[in-house]
Amino acid sequence: VQLVESGGGLVQAGGSLRLSCAASGGIFSINAMGWYRQAPGKQRELAATITSVGVTNYADSVKGRFTISRDSAKNTVYLQMNSLKPEDTAVYYCAVDQARRYWGGGTQVTVSS
Repeated sequence: VQLVESGGGLVQAGGSLRLSCAASGGIFSINAMGWYRQAPGKQRELAATITSVGVTNYADSVKGRFTISRDSAKNTVYLQMNSLKPEDTAVYYCAVDQARRYWGGGTQVTVSS
């Protein structure tokens, strides 16, 4: 399974970004897809996940600002990030659960104050 992420970048505080992650190769039954993030000097943490039936889960720090969605036909997951804060700065990793967890290579999100 290969995961290709896109949509990261530099944005001012209060701005928005939309991340995309497309899964390909060996896809037969994805259970869940999600986004995790890792800030410098910190452990990787959950941002948001979505199951195959659309149940979502968000970290408290992003609730009300981030929205996760998926297009099952395209094996793609999205993360709409609004009202971004400097503390959202991190490398964002896509993850797909199908028998095991697969990780993308990460995309940098930098929020300037």
